[in-house]
Amino acid sequence: MYTLMGGGLLCAVSGLVLLIVATATDFWMQYRYSENLSNQGLWRFCVSGKCHPHTIRIAFWDATRAFMLLSILSCFAGIILGLTAFSSNARTSRTRSAGLLALLGLSVYTGVTVNFFGKRYANWRFSWSYILGWIAVILTLSAGTYGCTVPSTPLPSRDFATGCLPGARAALNSAELS
Repeated sequence: MYTLMGGGLLCAVSGLVLLIVATATDFWMQYRYSENLSNQGLWRFCVSGKCHPHTIRIAFWDATRAFMLLSILSCFAGIILGLTAFSSNARTSRTRSAGLLALLGLSVYTGVTVNFFGKRYANWRFSWSYILGWIAVILTLSAGTYGCTVPSTPLPSRDFATGCLPGARAALNSAELS
């Protein structure tokens, strides 16, 4: 039980770190603009090493930002609940919801980028921040799956000497006496 919970928490913490890095950095997409290598993130774009905030309010950026921020908050809450589950034997799938929110955000960004920017810029590609976001989706969904597979009641411990459950040893001893 603790192995699954530990694996889930490891995936959740790793996913949270990657979600924060992916959301905060400016390398979601790289492209050539006036023969200069440019890149953009959720918050700003950079041309020739000079970065500027996005001045145009486009709904897909707002939606992607909102989904990514909600996924960070949900993943953080899932980690806190996962840590308390060690002592209370409770299950949590909060990190799975973080993965689903990040999945929505990245899907919106992917769809608009391919349809809009793919036609506008000939030489473009998704960059490392975007890829880290997808890796975070996989990790947080895995963490939520681990959290759901943990039994809600602890499994009975076995007697290491006989390999039997605690009540079975007493039954064996009484059977041997009679």
